Amino acid sequence: MPPQKSSFLDKVLGRIGRLDTQGLQTVIERLARERSFLETLFDVIEDGVLVVDEQGRVLYFNEAVTTLLGLTHDSSEGQPITRFLPGLDVKSLLRADASGGRQVVRHELEVEWPRPRFLRLYAAPLDGEATGASGVALILHDATEARLKTFEAIESERMQALTLLAASVAHEIGNPLNALHIHLQLMERELKKLRVPDAGPKPSRLTRYRQPRRTDAETVAVADKLQGYLDVAKGEITRLDYIVSQFLQAIRPSPPKLQPASLNDVIRESLALLGPELKNRRLHVEQKLASSLPLAPMDSVQIQQVLVNLIKNAMQAMTKGGTLTLTTGEGADGVWFNINDTGGGIPQDQINRIFEPFYTTKAKGTGLGLMIVQRIVRDHGGRIELESRVDEGTQFRVWLPLRDRKPKLLAARLQE
Repeated sequence: MPPQKSSFLDKVLGRIGRLDTQGLQTVIERLARERSFLETLFDVIEDGVLVVDEQGRVLYFNEAVTTLLGLTHDSSEGQPITRFLPGLDVKSLLRADASGGRQVVRHELEVEWPRPRFLRLYAAPLDGEATGASGVALILHDATEARLKTFEAIESERMQALTLLAASVAHEIGNPLNALHIHLQLMERELKKLRVPDAGPKPSRLTRYRQPRRTDAETVAVADKLQGYLDVAKGEITRLDYIVSQFLQAIRPSPPKLQPASLNDVIRESLALLGPELKNRRLHVEQKLASSLPLAPMDSVQIQQVLVNLIKNAMQAMTKGGTLTLTTGEGADGVWFNINDTGGGIPQDQINRIFEPFYTTKAKGTGLGLMIVQRIVRDHGGRIELESRVDEGTQFRVWLPLRDRKPKLLAARLQE
């Protein structure tokens, strides 16, 4: 290795005994200036710089650390670093420092205070390759945004794969479905003719003996049985058509057309649309709608789609009756609605995956409904929350802003 350049301090220490009072004062003033320069330099960089001693106590930290970890200069110095970074293996770092050797250790950890962050940490001994413990320098880099971008990139790739699959499914299934539907309608039309007695010529004596004639009652019975088979086939075709439409909604999202609208009115229209199905399932509906809600910018059609999806999920969760409760309110510069059911709830290990595409807890679900709901709410600048307890029920809460969100601009700097 090339020899290191000697610093100002190294030169001074070599002749400290020959300095007079004036020389010592000059040295101290220069050291003070260098300290002030370094502190200013450390405080303006975005990464956190933190130093701990051989006992793992905080010796120094720059301004960025106060933002990343919530440290304060009055009370945090001298405190154990594990108090602020509980996930850090300090003992291992200190052992590496004591053993000597030039090494930089890289860690990734999450912190919850003062707000959730994902940090990338680099640690190196203060004394370089020397043996013995003298402390460790920690560099903290906030990688939260980079991690979010990584997750967004993964989600984007997954959505691209979904788009290709959905386009293929829609193309391959759409045309056969239409043909099947048309032919089922033709078969149903012919069945109706069987129920009408034939007024044509009577069969000849020869034909009468060769082929026994069915009575009108038998013909009607056969027609009814075939009608039942047709109803099942038409129901399955309707379900397949619904799956295709869900795929198409997932791959062709349209931007919301925001217009001032009443959230209560959209909820009432959605309940009216699903009224027969709710009645058929013998579900009790409670409406706790706020008496006066301000108009909020929304695409009423898309928000109704959100409501229909969430209400249908709640209906399917309550297999033996139950209560569906819809609540609205205003707060935090927005309007909100809750949808509560008294179904079986969602286990905790499934809640984190409930909005993933293709993931469903229903036997005949597509796993796309909640993904579409989340996208619509996000496009409106809102947010959706989920709370569920097993054997007690589930609550979805959707918040929508009262005004369009505009990009924030930096304030202009005044000319002095």
